[in-house]
Amino acid sequence: MKTKSKLVILLLIISFTLTGCTKYINDNNNKRITSEVTGQSIPSNILCQPTDETLKKIYTKYEDQLPTKIDKLPKCENLKIYDSKNYSGFWAQIFVLPLAWYIIKVGLFFKNYGIAVMLVGVAIRIILMPFTIKMMKQSANMKKAQPELSNLEKKYENKTDSDAMMQKSQEMMSIYKKYNVNPIGSCLLSFVQLPLFLAFLEAINRIPAIFEADLWVFQLGTTPFKGISSGNYWYLLLVFLIILTTYLSFKYNMTSMGSPEQEKQMKFMTNFMLIFISIASFSLPTAIALYWFVTNGFSVIQNLIIKKRSN
Repeated sequence: MKTKSKLVILLLIISFTLTGCTKYINDNNNKRITSEVTGQSIPSNILCQPTDETLKKIYTKYEDQLPTKIDKLPKCENLKIYDSKNYSGFWAQIFVLPLAWYIIKVGLFFKNYGIAVMLVGVAIRIILMPFTIKMMKQSANMKKAQPELSNLEKKYENKTDSDAMMQKSQEMMSIYKKYNVNPIGSCLLSFVQLPLFLAFLEAINRIPAIFEADLWVFQLGTTPFKGISSGNYWYLLLVFLIILTTYLSFKYNMTSMGSPEQEKQMKFMTNFMLIFISIASFSLPTAIALYWFVTNGFSVIQNLIIKKRSN
């Protein structure tokens, strides 16, 4: 696959990760409605009622864009783990609604939804730890196989006929087998974690109670751009933490790809994603930003511990 194709796919994954399947309210010009106070785009497929009166008026005005009437939705603290009456679809019933219910229960227990978002995000990372360990072992094995893979690339550098390519493929598979490398092993974690992470982020987006809450000097629905514009420069710290933990996560999670050319492509895509996320961090609601840097920070520490024990 060419570098540009990989880049497009990864960009789409990141974009989807930041937004999930959340739908947003649009005005008559098909432009998203945003909160004047927080700068947040207002989701239409919310799971429970907001308590903010201004927000309620917006939902009442654009009620035709909601899956059901606003007064028929439960209060967030009364959200059920399963509700086929107000919500439909496999995705919502199996993934989003249970996670939303769990986040709310943790938030009510700790009396803070910001803490709940961070704790549940870390809990998901812990659940996925066996897959993370497996992926890191695959990466270590790939590094051991690197010299032989590089020699193989040189051996077939100027050979493009089908027989040579077939022979190259067979020799490559022999190297993989020798070092116990699964060619698709590095993709395993992504396939397992994406549904959970996307459902988690979508659950956050669709719970109004989260975005109405505060944590320390941060309002959970406010974007860093809006916060900084309003004179709260603590949001610069939030952006810095997102960029720093994202960089460290990419640095310590990067898997060896085999050939120098593939390594070069991966480095290019990683740098591009870092720039993209750095720009996007200014428009993330604080609740999402908290999840992002806490889980990335946990991932970095987790991987450093695993690598230290493996040496």
